[in-house]
Order: sequence, then structure tokens, then C-alpha cells
Amino acid sequence: MSFSQEETGSKGRYVAHVEGEEETGEMTYSRLSATRIIVDHTGVPDSLRGLGVGAALARHVVAEARKIGFTIVPLCPFLQAQAARNPDWSDVIEAL
Repeated sequence: MSFSQEETGSKGRYVAHVEGEEETGEMTYSRLSATRIIVDHTGVPDSLRGLGVGAALARHVVAEARKIGFTIVPLCPFLQAQAARNPDWSDVIEAL
């Protein structure tokens, strides 16, 4: 699985590409500042369900936050659930 990022203005998304698959998964966000984003949606098409695409996107955005130095406001219910399962992400996930 590979990842790309698209950003236009204050809106963006992380995209998961699964080898051999045409469809992609995504995690969308809004940038509040250079050091803070709101993740508001995780979308995985039916054709990619069960492959761990959503969890991989969550791990990727956490890794990017640590690497680049931003925090994440997890408004997306999926990311909230993943963060609850991974308390070690608290360095970059803001509590709601």
C-alpha cells in the first residue's frame, strides 16, 4: 500500500493506493494552521473493505503528524475509534 497527499487551500486528503486496485481509500482534513488539522472523514470503497485500508490511513496520518510536527483534531468517528485503541498516539491526537 502506498500513500499520497493532495491539498488545495485549507482542504486536503490522504489517499491510500492498493497495488492492483483501481479504487482508493481516503482520509479528508481541513487545515486550521501549520501545526493543526481536523480529520473529518475516512472513506474506503466496498472493493477495498477488509484490507485494512482505513487503519493504514490512520497510522499514516499519525506518522506524518509526528514527522512534520502537527496535531490532529479527530472529528471522524473512525479516527476517534482508532485513537482510542492506540493511546500512544496521544502526542499528536487532541482529546475531544
